[in-house]
Parts: sequence; structure tokens; C-alpha cells
Amino acid sequence: MRTAVTTKTLSDELIKKLETKTATIGVVGLGYVGLPLAVEKAKAGYQVIGFDVQEEKVAKVNKGENYIGDVIPADLKALVQSGKLSATADYSFIKEVDAIAICVPTPLDIYKQPNMSYVESSAKAIAENFTEGTLVVLESTTYPGTTEELIKPILEESGLVCGEEFFVAYSPERVDPGNKTFNTKNTPKVVGGITPTCTKVAATMYRSVLDGDVHEVSSPAVAEMEKILENTFRNINIALANEMAILCNKMGIDVWEVIDAAATKPYGFMPFYPGPGLGGHCIPIDPWYLTWKAREYNYHTKLIETAGEINDSMPNFVVQRCMEILNEQGRSLNGSNILILGVAYKKDIDDYRESPVLPILNILTQFGVNWIVSDPHIKTFRLGDKDVKTAELTKDIVKNADLTLLATDHTLFDYDMIKKYSKAIFDTRNSFKENCPRQYSKL
Repeated sequence: MRTAVTTKTLSDELIKKLETKTATIGVVGLGYVGLPLAVEKAKAGYQVIGFDVQEEKVAKVNKGENYIGDVIPADLKALVQSGKLSATADYSFIKEVDAIAICVPTPLDIYKQPNMSYVESSAKAIAENFTEGTLVVLESTTYPGTTEELIKPILEESGLVCGEEFFVAYSPERVDPGNKTFNTKNTPKVVGGITPTCTKVAATMYRSVLDGDVHEVSSPAVAEMEKILENTFRNINIALANEMAILCNKMGIDVWEVIDAAATKPYGFMPFYPGPGLGGHCIPIDPWYLTWKAREYNYHTKLIETAGEINDSMPNFVVQRCMEILNEQGRSLNGSNILILGVAYKKDIDDYRESPVLPILNILTQFGVNWIVSDPHIKTFRLGDKDVKTAELTKDIVKNADLTLLATDHTLFDYDMIKKYSKAIFDTRNSFKENCPRQYSKL
């Protein structure tokens, strides 16, 4: 085992490298989180190597071809051409990095339990190749305890000792696709290391890259739990808004007007809005990590699970409302033509992961609906085992639809044209404010 003096020397050497930008940084996983992080680290002056098992992503990065909406294409191209950023599928190059961030997916299985295979395989690849004095930071959203219970033991299989011969921390990603105000660069970071030295080293790296504050916490578990709290907070409050929407519909009250009125209170209220369901890889997913972990402590997360059930039921409610709107026109759902506007899970992005539009389409298919999807940001999407092409929005497509269902309120939609030619509109986002057809309905 190394002495305290040697341990301090290793951390001091790494901190000096990080502060002088002479360290080489690795990023495992070049998706929605990893690629923006790799770009920011390279822009900060570090030499950056991106790792991904998908050869297609590696090839695109090395050609300077962007595939993530939150990355500026010109930045990526310039960094690759200057040699500051490169990508590889060969994990033996991990031996060349001084610090590495794990940014791989943490999906749920069919039983809503965490699938940690991507994190585990990444940790094993690092353990087989990293060297003494390396910093390893997990950024993937996960359940409290992952860093200490899964990552640390795998890395120590190398024979090196965590906190002495290498350093481990957790720092949750806070990517909000499409957000024009906050991005990877200026969003505050939370960092929790396995030891105080681990925290110090990791915080040094982030402070040298980001403009946002770096908030240090006492352990990885605190950092892991705070990320779950962030998204569980949003999940539960959106569920409340969705339940209010269902009740207001039954009572003949405009839920949007209710929320706008409540939002005039300058304290004690924060507006959340209903929609066709939850999407993305965070809010619908993250609370279930905690639900799963809570069973280990013989605790049942009743509120979280109820919120999940409400949000998961919204696609069914949307289809029910479609049926009612068509019935008012003397048409049945079966055999009707429905135009769905948007398949992305939120406004002005090209990401449809966990989009509530997907289950809506599946339900409509079961009812024999002839549907067509238009999304200016997505040309094709995967529905089950099929690739579906989206249609260009034209007045003929709008005129041919018995019902226009606004599922995602993209700015690029021609709302005036849609209003003019739609026979009926069902607006799940409160985007049509006035001068709509007589058959106009809001969620």
C-alpha cells in the first residue's frame, strides 16, 4: 500500500496537470451527454479522447460530423481538425488518459429495474487499461450507491487502491436538450468523491472546464441521490399537472387558465404543465432507480410510483380524447385519418427517446387509425421493430386529416396554416391561442 506522502504526490501531480491543461481527458460514451462534454473539455484546452463501442459514432467524430443537437457543428469540426479531439473504439487507449468520465446509458429493463450493463462494461474496460494516478468520474444517472458499490470494486480489481493510487467520484450530468439558456458549459455541477482527495481532484477538473459553479458534497451517494431528487421532483409535479388536466376536463374547466392564475402567486407555487405524457431519458426513468433501490431498505416509494402511473396513463387519455372529439363530428376512431404533429419528446429537439407519442401511435394502430406523423426535426423514427418516415407538413395533409393532434409544439410548425385547414384540432400543449376552428380542444 502506498504511503500518505505518495498518495498526496499522485493527487498533486494530477491537479497540476488539470490546472495547466496538460492532462489528457477521456470520455466514455459519445451520446447526448458524452459528446457535448468532450467538446467542452477540448474547447477548454485539454487533449480529449472519446471512446464508444459504436463505430459509426467514432467515425463521425473523427470526420468532424456532428450528430447531437446541443453541439455546435463548427466547434466539433474545428476541434477535430486541430487535433484536440479524437475518438476511438479501442479501449486500450485509456492508458493514455489522466482523467476519464463515464457517460453511458443506464436504461430500465421491462420490469423497471436498472440495467447497469453499460456502466459495468465501461468500468471493466477502464480497470483493464488505466494507470496509476488516474481520475474516474461516473456521470451516468443511476441509483444511490452505484459508484461505491459497483464502480470502485471493479476498478480495484486492477490491484490499485481507490483514494490512494487512483481517484473516483460521481458528478451527475445535467443536460437539458434544446435549452437555449443553460448548457453543459454554464450549468452548475455537483461533485462527490469517495474520499476528500477524490472530490478535490474531480472538482479541479470541472472548475477548469465549466463556467457554472462546482458544488462539492460529502460522498458519491449524496450526488447520486440529488440527481434522482431533481428529476423525481419534476416527475411528481408534472403528474399533478396531468391529473389536474384530467379532472378539469371532466369539470369543463380550462386547466391552462387555472395554472396561469396560480402562477401569479409570487411565492409557494411553481408552475408545471400537463402534456401527452413524459419523454426523454431522465424524468420518466430516473425515479424508478430510487424505487428499485428503496426495496433494499424495505421501503415502498408510494408517491413516486403513483406519479409514474399517472404520467404513464396520459397516452391512453389522449387517445380517449381523440375518440370523443371525432365522435362529436359523427366519426369513429376506427378508420379515421389523424395527423400527429411532432414525435420528439419536447419542443425544438430531434430526440424521441421515451417519447409519449410512441405509445400513442401504438394505441391508435390497435384502434385501426390511419395516422401520419410530421416532425421538422426528425426524418425517421423507430416504432417497435419498424422504421417510420415522417411527412413534410403541407396543407393537403392537414386538409385530409379528420383530426390534427398537436403532440410536440415545435416552433417550425406553420400554426396559421394548420389552423386554417384543419377540420379539428386537439392541442396537448396549449399552443393554439386564438382563431382556431370550431372543433378545437385542449388537453
